[in-house]
Amino acid sequence: MEEVETLWSRDETRVALRFFHPKGNILTGEVIDGLRRAMKAIGSNPHLKLITLDAKGPDFSFGASVPEHAPREIERVLPAMHELIYALLAAPAVTAAVVRGRCLGGGFELALSCDFIFASEDAVLGLPEIALGVFPPAAAALLPARIGTARATRAILTGDARPAAEWRDAGLLEFVVASTTLEAEVDRWFDLHLASRSAAALRHAATAARLALSSHVRQVLPNLERLYLNDLMQTADAAEGIAAFLEKRSPQWTDG
Repeated sequence: MEEVETLWSRDETRVALRFFHPKGNILTGEVIDGLRRAMKAIGSNPHLKLITLDAKGPDFSFGASVPEHAPREIERVLPAMHELIYALLAAPAVTAAVVRGRCLGGGFELALSCDFIFASEDAVLGLPEIALGVFPPAAAALLPARIGTARATRAILTGDARPAAEWRDAGLLEFVVASTTLEAEVDRWFDLHLASRSAAALRHAATAARLALSSHVRQVLPNLERLYLNDLMQTADAAEGIAAFLEKRSPQWTDG
C-alpha cells in the first residue's frame, strides 16, 4: 500500500507531508503524484509557516522505483518527479526534509529541494545512480549550487553514500541529532526560528532566498531531463544497469 498523508498542526502554521511505500519508501509514480497533489492542496493557507517532508518507517527513501525506468514509464515518471521539485522550490512557506535512515537517489533529490534538511545520526545520504548506469538529473542541478561543484561532482560520479555528519560538515544539513530526539528538535527549531514570525514575511523571504537556486534549476533541469531521456536512456549500458539490478546480478558493461 502506498500513501501520502497531510498532517496539519492545530493552528495550521505547520503541515507535514508524510509518504510511505512498504519497500523502503521508494518513489513510485503513485507516491510522486500523491506528493504533487498534497503540495497543490496546501497552497492557499495564509497562516502556513513550515512544510516538513518526511516518511514513515526507519528510512526516508531508497530512491526512485527502478522498474519504472522502463521505456515509456520513465518518460512519464521523470517529468512528474521534476514537477514535484519545482513545486517544492515554489512552496508558499519554509520547507524542510526530516531524514532518518537511508536517503538515496530520488529521495535525496527531494530533500535537496527543501530549504533545510534535518537528519538523525543514523541517516546516510547518497546518489547511487551511477551503479545502475544512469545519473541523477535533479541532483546534478541542485547539489553543486548547495555545496559547491567539487563536492557535488564527487557525490554524483562515485555514488558513495555518506553519513549525515559528513553532509552537515559540508554545510548541507541544518542539524544532526539522535533519532529519538529528531521530532522534538524540529519542534524546538520551529519555536525558536519561525513560530513568532509573520507567515507573510516568511513566505516572501523564502521566495527571495530560493530565487537564484530556483531560477538555476528551472533553466538547467529541462536540459538534464532531455539528456537523460533522449541520450542516456538510449544507451545499452543504461538498459543493462537497470536489468542487472532487477535480476540481482552484476552488470556487464559494453561502454555504449
